[in-house]
Amino acid sequence: MKAIWNDTVIAEAPQEELTRIEGNWYFPPDSIKREYFADSDTHTTCFWKGEASYYNVDVDGNVNKDAAWYYAQPMDGSVERVNKDFTNYVAFWHGVTVEE
Repeated sequence: MKAIWNDTVIAEAPQEELTRIEGNWYFPPDSIKREYFADSDTHTTCFWKGEASYYNVDVDGNVNKDAAWYYAQPMDGSVERVNKDFTNYVAFWHGVTVEE
């Protein structure tokens, strides 16, 4: 599976290493290409997963603000709910496409 933005692969991993939560593919933390990611100050809260932190994605100087998010400390019970530890796994939106 690949996450692509601005014609650039920004994350890549075999599908069996990803997890799908609420329709979003979450990539393992070591599968993202760190050179395209910068921490964002944005945080949101999911009532069952906890606090999400965001990354800005920067490809060739084109910044996609808050295009990726992750849960550094998923709420108690959320890992059991999805049957996989998704700590620091990264999901995408804002025009980032995920494909096989």
